[in-house]
Amino acid sequence: MPDPIRLTPGKRVLFLTKDPDLIRRQLRGELDLRMKDVAPEDLLDDINTDAMTPAWVCFDYDPVEIAKNAYAGLIVDGERLFGERALVDGGFEVIVSGERKGVGSSRETAAQCEKFSGIRIAIAASFAPIHAKNNINLGTLMGDHALLERLQDGEEIPIERFADGLDPVSRATVLRGGLFPYVGALKAGEVGPPPIETTRRPMTMAEKILARHVVRGEGEPDAPVFVKPGDVVFVRVDGGYSHEFTTAQVHQFLRDEYGEHYAIEANPKKLAVFEDHLIYADSVERFARFLPKIEVLRRMQREFQAHTGVLEFNARDGISPGICHQVAREKIIEPGDFIQATDSHTCMAGGSNAYGYGVGATEYAALVKTGLTTAVVPESIRFELSGQLRPGVTAKDLILEILRTFARREDTLKRAMEFGGPGLASLSMDERATLANMATECSARSGIVEGDDATVAWIAERRPDLDESAIRAKLVAPDPGAHYDGGVHAIDLASIRPMVAHPGDPDNGIPSDPTNGAFIDELGEVPIDIAYGGSCTAGKDDDLQFYASVMREALAAGRRVKDGVRFFIQFGSADVERAARERGDIEVFEQVGVSVIPPGCGACIGCGPGVSDDAEQVTVSAINRNFKGRSGPGRLYLASPLTVAASAIEGRIVAYEAGMFARAGVASA
Repeated sequence: MPDPIRLTPGKRVLFLTKDPDLIRRQLRGELDLRMKDVAPEDLLDDINTDAMTPAWVCFDYDPVEIAKNAYAGLIVDGERLFGERALVDGGFEVIVSGERKGVGSSRETAAQCEKFSGIRIAIAASFAPIHAKNNINLGTLMGDHALLERLQDGEEIPIERFADGLDPVSRATVLRGGLFPYVGALKAGEVGPPPIETTRRPMTMAEKILARHVVRGEGEPDAPVFVKPGDVVFVRVDGGYSHEFTTAQVHQFLRDEYGEHYAIEANPKKLAVFEDHLIYADSVERFARFLPKIEVLRRMQREFQAHTGVLEFNARDGISPGICHQVAREKIIEPGDFIQATDSHTCMAGGSNAYGYGVGATEYAALVKTGLTTAVVPESIRFELSGQLRPGVTAKDLILEILRTFARREDTLKRAMEFGGPGLASLSMDERATLANMATECSARSGIVEGDDATVAWIAERRPDLDESAIRAKLVAPDPGAHYDGGVHAIDLASIRPMVAHPGDPDNGIPSDPTNGAFIDELGEVPIDIAYGGSCTAGKDDDLQFYASVMREALAAGRRVKDGVRFFIQFGSADVERAARERGDIEVFEQVGVSVIPPGCGACIGCGPGVSDDAEQVTVSAINRNFKGRSGPGRLYLASPLTVAASAIEGRIVAYEAGMFARAGVASA
């Protein structure tokens, strides 16, 4: 059994307070705080992974470089609060924050920057689920404020205390010191998958998919499996993917652990690599100095693909085939699949009636090696949809409404968000994908949409290798009487209004005024400099049709993109671009002054046209996140594709209403 945990003499504790001066003084060595002297409400909440390691830090896979730039995205008054090597050189072994530590992207570098800087204990009131799992996999211990107070009082704490409340596998991983030691013990037969003791019960969609993927232990009977929330299951993974931000670490981890000639046991024909995140980084001036590092990441991804034989979606002549989540919908994912990938928006698989969520590079490397992983059966929350959205309202508005209500109350936290009901039939497959995609913004485990005829038809059209009857046989629906710990919530789609989320967090949403459709009463007059339509969330075929419908209406009224506003539209995949070209959308975009960008993540990840250049610029964007610095230093508002397009014409944030430009006439141009 590992030794009990105590604070190391001479090592320090760093408190991430809401007062930046207190952080500066600690970093300079002028101040050491104790938990009993700090009120929990004075600690920073919602520290996102972009703040811990902004996109450019992810250009490195070298531990020294990642540690050097820990918390490089925590900006105060336009300057880094943490200078280079500030965390490493501070001699800290504990770092302390408030609620929901590690929200946002699944990037494992956020957990690594602390680990590689000497942090062995992370203290917070609560942790975002993917970030917490990354800490566990890396061997970083997690605890609450009361536990730190005991440590600072000189107590020795049994390591089991740091595993309180964890599932059996996570607990075993903590006790073993990380994921790779645990996997080694599993392969050596020193530990085994926990037995499933749940008896027959009605199940939700997440429960049913996991139950179907359970790997039986030796001697277990071949009978139907039933699971409940909290059960830990050893499951096979159907498919997954990584991209140039993450593949290098996956490849290096596997080489370090299993040698240069490692073999993988997962099915390579359902795994893929994508070149989508950094494809346009050379267009962003501040990334110019990182281009050699980006080329190394690309080279290592090519090495990984050649070594493993996984599917390859790298760029050709500088053009990406598309964003991983969109292309995976088109080419890889089937109903009932269990999908894992190194990106937090892997939950977009749920739009295709699959179950998926993002994992860190360590966890992905382990499942690529074995084809298996462990999963905790999540609690679920169900949204029963009725009616249909009014004209001018989209699924993006619906999910922003859920964010400002259910997610802000933490009703969705760590749960699988299930969407169904008679209103679902009125939503296209692309709109359903939007709902599933932004489950991660709700700090949910995943989002899953019920499958139906539309699901079968959409997949069959894009996958001639699949038989419609086979697709239909894989559809998953909840059992009658399934239990939802988060409750079942009725939403009349007709009640949803256009939404805009204030800068800082996607849950900062406000609805439009029901009397006139404008945001003006609550939002105020907000002139914009940039409008951006794209990303996995808003670069799908339906999204392009939304943008095009507004632009066609503007063109008919003699209107163009407002002088002084730059409007960028970026495709989610080559297939989306091809369809837009065939409809004539691109010609319309060019006539009204839209800048059209080939497929890729671009401005959503801060790496491409559409990012702001300075803190004074204002962007209205259809992407999924508006954390500070996410897409440049300016202020970033989130909205639907329709609102983004209408705002680009008006030059200020406005809700779209059919006929609005015809009424305004040429005089408003």
